[in-house]
Amino acid sequence: MSVRVGLVGAGAVGARHARVLAGFADVELLGIADPVPGAARALADSTGAPVVPVAELLAARPDGVWLCVPPFAHGELEVQVVAAEVPFFTEKPLAADLATAVQVAALVAASGLPTATGYHWRHLDTVAAARAELAGRVPRLVAARWWGGTPPPAWWRDPARSGGQLVEQATHVLDLVRVLAGEVDEVVGAAAASTHDDRGVPDATAAVLRMASGAVGSVSTSCVLPGPTAAGLDVVADDLVVQLTETSLSVRDRGRDEQRTPAVDPRVAVDRAFVDVLAGGVPAAGLVDVAEALRTHRLAWALAEATRTGSTVRVAR
Repeated sequence: MSVRVGLVGAGAVGARHARVLAGFADVELLGIADPVPGAARALADSTGAPVVPVAELLAARPDGVWLCVPPFAHGELEVQVVAAEVPFFTEKPLAADLATAVQVAALVAASGLPTATGYHWRHLDTVAAARAELAGRVPRLVAARWWGGTPPPAWWRDPARSGGQLVEQATHVLDLVRVLAGEVDEVVGAAAASTHDDRGVPDATAAVLRMASGAVGSVSTSCVLPGPTAAGLDVVADDLVVQLTETSLSVRDRGRDEQRTPAVDPRVAVDRAFVDVLAGGVPAAGLVDVAEALRTHRLAWALAEATRTGSTVRVAR
């Protein structure tokens, strides 16, 4: 029996999910919805799915729907989906702000609907290996970074629409800070103001983390480089350092210096995991629901506030 799904958002990320979903033999893609007709039509033509409005897509009672929209477009969309009682996968971040993310999480909690989010890094087998290396050890230092260029969409350059680089991009590595080093209690930081008239997102940010475990950490971002340069994190424990990116894992201790690359495509794995949930399966270990995603969003938002204001910000939980 096929799992019947729909997709909202025909941009680059939506197109990637649509191609993955269309490639699963047990998935029927019921339709593509997007407010830009040309984008919807192009993606529909490439996948063989029809173009349909969101209301019509939900009225078809799909088993699930993928919400691949920009940060500012979250909120009312999830209200519609929850009202229709349709399980959903939503891309990260949950919203461009904190209030909308909290509202969406509350709606989902009250509904009991299955959800998943686009934190695909958690599906890397190298993340599981990093967790195993750190098991039983107390992290003392964590350093996370996301250094790259400015993405093309105009909305990304406006912090009110994207949430900024910490919220929209670095959220992947912030999520792994929580996974590998534990929760963060408070943050303090600063920002290098944008030197571009058409971009309100800072050129760079840097912050210090105070971890619940007693460890300390740092996070830095920059969007002034020609392209992707560094995205990942290092975790230091007694006699051990673990360095992780999306494409590599390095583990060094007194007797080892090992490197490995992932054997899993996490972008396929995250979609497969939620399809399996919709088919009646048990959630995979790496699957991040909306409630868990909100915890990472709270950390990203605290960092955005700390670097914007220069003040110390407690991370709400």
